[in-house]
Amino acid sequence: MEKTDGAVGRAGATARSAEPSDHSLLRRLRSGSQDAATQLYVRYADRLRALARAQCSPDLARRVDVDDIVQSVFGSFFRRASFGLYDVPAGEELWKLLLVIALNKIRAQGAYHRAARRDVRLTVGSEHLQDDSVAESDSGDAAYTVLKLVINEVLEQLPAQQKKIIVLRIEGYEVAEIAQRTGRSKRTAERVLQEFRKKLANLLDQEGVNVSARK
Repeated sequence: MEKTDGAVGRAGATARSAEPSDHSLLRRLRSGSQDAATQLYVRYADRLRALARAQCSPDLARRVDVDDIVQSVFGSFFRRASFGLYDVPAGEELWKLLLVIALNKIRAQGAYHRAARRDVRLTVGSEHLQDDSVAESDSGDAAYTVLKLVINEVLEQLPAQQKKIIVLRIEGYEVAEIAQRTGRSKRTAERVLQEFRKKLANLLDQEGVNVSARK
């Protein structure tokens, strides 16, 4: 019996090792492979559903379907991956990236529905009427929340040195100061910031985020 159990265990291990890695699936996905997309979906969909159920508050769960969040996560991931915005080193998993995207989606939905509940168009009775500027401010707050979440999502994908350059810029440091603090040339700092702005703009455009209300 022990030999049989051992053989089964080895067979299972062999089957798992024969599965394509996330790195190879992502590479195939960028080449337009629908099969790679399907394999990634099957591999992570259940984990994302469990995460969404655990992270959604009871109030949000009544308004947002878990499967809608999962579909939105994969939709964003597949679009961005096809543009080469995501990568995963060989031997590592995509789960951390999908986790970040999912949490951002959930927080963004929470911000959206909180703003929607305060919107003057959804209130009933004159005693609850708000000024239009308040409703616009709420919408701006929701968009700004999404902006911050997307920024965090981009930062998660960057090496520590690049992340430090961008964080210093967000904190208000000039490029020359950033170069001095990070031990990099000014040209390198400018290049990192430019690439970050381009990647951020692409993500915001795909999400349809308008932050003009905060400007």
